[in-house]
Amino acid sequence: MKIIDVKLKMNSYSIVVGNGILKDIGRYVKALKCGTDAIIITNPGINKLYGSVIAKSLKAQGLSSKVVEVADGEKSKQFKVAFDVIQQIAQYDVFKKPFVVALGGGVVGDLAGFVASIYKRGIPYIQIPTTLLAQIDSAIGGKTAIDLPVGKNLVGAFYQPRMVFSDVALLRSLDQRQILNGFAEAVKYGVICDVALFTFLEKNYQKLLSGDLKVLELVVAECSKIKAAVVAIDEKETIGLRTILNFGHTIGHAIEAANKFGYYQHGEAVALGMRCAAEISVIKKLCSPKDAVRLNALLDDMGLPKKIGKTKLSDILSLMKRDKKFISGKNRFVLMRKIGIVDVIEGVPEEVIKEVIGKNI
Repeated sequence: MKIIDVKLKMNSYSIVVGNGILKDIGRYVKALKCGTDAIIITNPGINKLYGSVIAKSLKAQGLSSKVVEVADGEKSKQFKVAFDVIQQIAQYDVFKKPFVVALGGGVVGDLAGFVASIYKRGIPYIQIPTTLLAQIDSAIGGKTAIDLPVGKNLVGAFYQPRMVFSDVALLRSLDQRQILNGFAEAVKYGVICDVALFTFLEKNYQKLLSGDLKVLELVVAECSKIKAAVVAIDEKETIGLRTILNFGHTIGHAIEAANKFGYYQHGEAVALGMRCAAEISVIKKLCSPKDAVRLNALLDDMGLPKKIGKTKLSDILSLMKRDKKFISGKNRFVLMRKIGIVDVIEGVPEEVIKEVIGKNI
């Protein structure tokens, strides 16, 4: 088991990474002293697999729990669902000291964190991520949000959890597509600041695909360390460093939104976005074509999408204009210098963006 600290000026917390540790969650939560009554926000499938384990562990420590289920998938990240969850919490919250437990993938984590941030002007919450993508990325860093029809994560807040509890044994319940969804984010970490991690993924992707828990635990821990370090320096994305975590996301988010969040999973769209970002980097002579080839080869080997399907160029371009990284009418892209180093570049010519996305559709 590994414990990684997210060191912030205020509200620091730990990421606990291990294999088969879920049964111990009650002891960790009790030590946090964040409340006595857990509201476990999850989806039916995850609740069936792990809900009783968590409830039993909490009960053993004298903590009560209530489960609030939401539908699986991005459709749960909307106002209607968020306020329905809040209504259920409010009805339960009579003479209680509530805290939220986000039990699920990125959607549940984003939704539960957002709900926790606005109920009673903020109550504590913890993250128990159940997908690879959530364990290495979305559960860490305190970004909470829901979607609007015109774009992803447009309503939200920075609101840090009290703990992230990542049990890699939970990843055994994932299908191949969900595992690949997370691998895209792991590749991103290698590209933005860790060439050793990138090389490790090149050499061990088959073990990862087969569900080797030792390798998965190592990757989750290494990615968690990277994100914790970036968030510690630039918690609310005010100095620009945290922006590098969005490599591949500018185009990736637009691809997701253009398909109504239904065709591509997040990691698949990010993989397509990384391919485009790498090509833009080469066109702007920021990085060697060899680095772009190396990135594409790893994404190919892992089985991530090569081309953008069922999407109009005009829709992607329109939705990209709502990207939160764009400032004062200028676009901003995270682009490669080489594997392990990226920069945030402003004002990429629109004709270059059109050319690259058009070639990849």
